[in-house]
Amino acid sequence: MSERLTRGDIKKIEAEIEERKLVIRPKAIEDVKVTRAQGDLSENFEYHEAKRFKNQNESRIRYLEKMLKNAQIVDEDSNEDEVGINNTVTVLFEEDGTREEYRLVTSIRGDSMKNLVSIESPIGRALLGKKAGDRVSVKVNDDYSYFLKILSIDKTGDDEDLEIKKF
Repeated sequence: MSERLTRGDIKKIEAEIEERKLVIRPKAIEDVKVTRAQGDLSENFEYHEAKRFKNQNESRIRYLEKMLKNAQIVDEDSNEDEVGINNTVTVLFEEDGTREEYRLVTSIRGDSMKNLVSIESPIGRALLGKKAGDRVSVKVNDDYSYFLKILSIDKTGDDEDLEIKKF
């Protein structure tokens, strides 16, 4: 299955790959060499930690390159009055009258603890393309759904500071 990414996501991934290949990889290789020279490898914690870090870096590079290879580019532009990717949406939960503010992002930037909601999530799917004032049904599963009312849409745009998820 392909990952849905914006052009900003792709730039951020490419920058991380470059950093990992040109800066982190040489340092990790050097750390392995230095710690290997310290003697008995069976009791050398620094050597095992250096190898673990080097392997993690290589794994992350492969993961990001695979993600780019299989990426489906999605356009983050939306009509002025519609909810789109990288927009901040204020919603009203009809069940209890609470208001929440969510920012719709691609799944690699999603973080529910920071109200960064993936366009692949139930809320993200329900809100994407809707307009302020719309009442939307959020289907969680076959047995449960709830309603939100879109109160406002803020065209926040791409934020370079948003982290890409680790695996």
